[in-house]
Amino acid sequence: MSDFRESDPTHLAEAVRAGDRRALARAITLIESTRADHRATAEALLAALLPFTGDSVRLGISGVPGVGKSTFIEAFGLHVIGLGHKVAVLAVDPSSQRTGGSILGDKTRMVDLSREANAFIRPSPAGATLGGVARRTREAMLICEAAGFDVIVVETVGVGQSETAVADMVDLFMLLLLPAGGDELQGIKKGIVELADLVVVNKADGDLAATARHTVADYRHALTLLRHGDWRVPVLSCSAVHKNGVDAIWDTIGEHKAITQANGQRATRRADQARAWLWSEIRETLIDRFRAHPAVRADLARLEADVTAGAMIPTTAARALLGSFLGESVVP
Repeated sequence: MSDFRESDPTHLAEAVRAGDRRALARAITLIESTRADHRATAEALLAALLPFTGDSVRLGISGVPGVGKSTFIEAFGLHVIGLGHKVAVLAVDPSSQRTGGSILGDKTRMVDLSREANAFIRPSPAGATLGGVARRTREAMLICEAAGFDVIVVETVGVGQSETAVADMVDLFMLLLLPAGGDELQGIKKGIVELADLVVVNKADGDLAATARHTVADYRHALTLLRHGDWRVPVLSCSAVHKNGVDAIWDTIGEHKAITQANGQRATRRADQARAWLWSEIRETLIDRFRAHPAVRADLARLEADVTAGAMIPTTAARALLGSFLGESVVP
């Protein structure tokens, strides 16, 4: 039995630092809670753990449904653990509209990795948060780092126009692609390709091996001029099922870390991410406070009904609700 009290952030922080896996799971549950008293405890917990964070390699992985993200992460995680590292996977799952919980549950799809003593897999529901990540993914990363995990993998829900927030919280953003050709290459949004630090074509085996080689060549040509500072974005291939090419991907991640540490880009990127986190938290907290405000709640249903019925333009309704929130008299 773990010797800590959930209400005491100091005890919980000590248990997390000692490698207590139950404490780690409870700490993440605590920071994901929306209760006001839990939020205060969570902030105290994060403050206690902050000095012990920052030393991990933070990776974000995204890709279209069916590209094999979970299979790849399992093969990648087992390889990295074999080299002596500890791997934490924060898998953001689609949310049930009824319960708000995770629909898929990645632990069921990473059976071998979940059995490893040096692996930790945490599925979290995306909820209403856009960008393919959960609202508290950043905090969960810090807790895992403080618990001694030196490779943190964030798996996003999938690829879409909003699947870019993960790039604002990791050191390297990896985009997984399926072998494709011709017009199929246009299936991935240009914006997310430009955000990628590493592009990997998965399922490069069997009947798809030749197609994968062509896809790699096409993307290498398309990304010839794309650079992130001193880093030229590489395009690699792998077969996660057969565990081929995973070692080259890890070596490339090491090269990226060495280059960005040497030129200061890694430190700059993390500083920018901290600033982005600040403003993200301000925006989301303001929206929470706005929705909970008594005057807003009193008028929201009526004004929403007027807007959806076409009786009022959204800007007028928004101005009225903001006036209620700010204590200003605005008559719609």
